[in-house]
Amino acid sequence: MLNHNHFDIIVIGSGPGGASLAQRLAPTGKHILMLERGDYLPRSQKNWDAQHVFAENAYQAKETWFDQNGKSFTPGLHYFVGGNSKVYGAALLRLRERDFEALQHEDGISPEWPVKYDVFEPYYAEAEKLFHVHGQAGEDSTEPPRSGEFPYPPVSHEPKIAELSERLIEAGLHPFHLPLGILLDEKNGKPTPTSTCIRCDAFDGFPCLLNGKADAQVLCVDPLLAKYPNFFLLTNAYVSRLNTDPSGRRVSEVEVQIEGDTQFFTADIVVVACGALSSALLLQRSANEKHPNGLANGSDQLGRNYMRHNQSVLMALMREPNETVFQKTLALSDFYFGGDPDYPYPLGLVQMCAATHAAQIRGEALPEWLEWLPNLPFATMARHSMDFWLSSEDLPLPQNRIRYQDGRVVLELTETNAEAHRRLRKKMEQAMQHAGAHPILLDRKLYFSQDIPLAGTAHQAGTMRFGADPATSVLDINCKAHELDNLYVADASFFPSIGAVNPTLTIIANALRVADHIKQRLGDNAVA
Repeated sequence: MLNHNHFDIIVIGSGPGGASLAQRLAPTGKHILMLERGDYLPRSQKNWDAQHVFAENAYQAKETWFDQNGKSFTPGLHYFVGGNSKVYGAALLRLRERDFEALQHEDGISPEWPVKYDVFEPYYAEAEKLFHVHGQAGEDSTEPPRSGEFPYPPVSHEPKIAELSERLIEAGLHPFHLPLGILLDEKNGKPTPTSTCIRCDAFDGFPCLLNGKADAQVLCVDPLLAKYPNFFLLTNAYVSRLNTDPSGRRVSEVEVQIEGDTQFFTADIVVVACGALSSALLLQRSANEKHPNGLANGSDQLGRNYMRHNQSVLMALMREPNETVFQKTLALSDFYFGGDPDYPYPLGLVQMCAATHAAQIRGEALPEWLEWLPNLPFATMARHSMDFWLSSEDLPLPQNRIRYQDGRVVLELTETNAEAHRRLRKKMEQAMQHAGAHPILLDRKLYFSQDIPLAGTAHQAGTMRFGADPATSVLDINCKAHELDNLYVADASFFPSIGAVNPTLTIIANALRVADHIKQRLGDNAVA
């Protein structure tokens, strides 16, 4: 129970960014309040029930948003302690070194970052250690320079995936063990008796009943509560707005809705880490006389430059059954920066997904040529499937934005680099054929119960880009708002570009970097 309302630091959001920042700052002794709009995700056997998780959307936020044409959709958001990491796939990869430079794509230029890879590298190493990342250095053909090995060994391939890896190598490609955040101890390819993770088939998109997934609740929030009396967590606490002092230069109050009541909290430092979309909405709700277009929006960039990757999931129907249980162990980056002589542009990343469940297929729109079957053999299809996640970089267009309109949330999206993604799919088809698989490849229109093009917001980024120029960016290079002295952001909002790898490890690394800056500002040199 809180007996005061002033803190040294308030962190809004308990996902990977906010939780990692708090984990870094708690050892300083500063009083930290974390505000989470949701509650703990209930642990039950249904956490591993594909029908419950995917077909019934049990853990998805019950919200209705609209696109630029007025069509409604339900965004893929999850409001729990740990944020979206409670249901993420835990693939934790570093951006490539070239991703921090300006990169030409067919539809435009992916902009340069104001802080380069060499600054992020030590924080990537710490992030990998904090989130128990398992991997193998030296396999990934586009891997950026590393200061050391992965903190944990790679998750081993099961026989079918090992066979696929060998065939891809024979075809001249460079498959690698996918870096995964997972609480797994293995011996001879099997979980040890004391391993938290048991290598089950409920990974991507499933909450982990055993807390074996490396999520922000398990690795940051719960340990903080157990160890540090100066760290406080309030759940079911929705931050409705941030108020400023008369000058408009400082956040003076955090206005919070708790069980129908409005409460106010104050802090020397306020950190927003609600996720790129929700953070932008919070600052827009906080408009006032000094900030009429939204807090810290003198550049008119707040909510703009939204990115989420061009993504698709391919289900390869194999002739032989695929008995793999834990499938998500392999990735391929050979086409990350290109691969076609007549198309000198980046294509993207391929990684394996967790094994498909029959209930997932049943809930999706399958090709018309399968509709003649009176009873689609979902279980058989799942047993013969091998599943791949394809990600290509999309560009940060100013018209790609989130905003309020007449009290409704509107998410506007113009797709970019569609040809690159089409070519990436073709490359994957050719790779599978060269590997001797000769599969039937089906588009999975839904994944994590979401229509990937718009409602698939798992990789949300870019709504408050950072930079040195206040005229073109919302945040400075330390992720402090240009226009406010005590407001920071610690989620993927700061991304100027998104690359083609999952953004979570970069979010964690940057949160640790921002936390070090805040420690210096507060005059505490304690080592986290």
